[in-house]
Amino acid sequence: MNFTQELRHKADGIFQAIFDHPFVRGIAEGNLEREQLMHYVKQDFEYLNAFMRIYGIAISKSGSREEIALFNEQISFVLHSEVHPHNNFCEVAGVTYEEMQGYALAPSAHHYIRHMLTVAHEGSLGEIMAVLLPCPWTYVEIGQKLLDEVKPGPDHPFHDWITFYGNRAEGITSKLCQRVDAWALGAADAEKERMTEHFLLSCQLEYMFWDMAYRLEDWPVQKPAAEVVLEAGAAAAGSAT
Repeated sequence: MNFTQELRHKADGIFQAIFDHPFVRGIAEGNLEREQLMHYVKQDFEYLNAFMRIYGIAISKSGSREEIALFNEQISFVLHSEVHPHNNFCEVAGVTYEEMQGYALAPSAHHYIRHMLTVAHEGSLGEIMAVLLPCPWTYVEIGQKLLDEVKPGPDHPFHDWITFYGNRAEGITSKLCQRVDAWALGAADAEKERMTEHFLLSCQLEYMFWDMAYRLEDWPVQKPAAEVVLEAGAAAAGSAT
């Protein structure tokens, strides 16, 4: 097995737990609650803002125009294409996408973003790619499984979400896998161990993100309203920089 195949093998139990999670099963069965959909979109909007910033850090550590182009394309994809599955959830929930923006991070989303940002600032380009890879990889496998299982028609409430991710087999996942495998060939054992650790933790946090949305996770002690407003404003400012 090459390096990413080994990573996928080590993470198989986490992938299976994600496939079986009640939020993912709710997408398949079309029976998620309005509040769960809203909570997911609120958190994923901020998560993807952070994801784009990490792509920007990856650009600063890139050694070729080809690498710069790859990460730049992904920033554009998040900005202009990945709004479609969000809009699908919003339509089912009966809200606008704009209403779901600018909310404070829940604990699991906060943990996931800080995990990726720490690796981005402190790690190599190979480590950055490893920490980012579980997000697109788990989503494309979820989409493919649901396409095969549900075969959603236009009347399925989450038809657009399932087909969007299920038809991305040749997207960023395969490109990142190729680059991670190439990087691992020249990496020392210690770096490959860090890459593996980052990848597996991101897989765990992918599961926690679904669980956060399903359980409507929030902080155990409610923050004062003024503090929440300040956090939302800071998040919006960070997205603009």
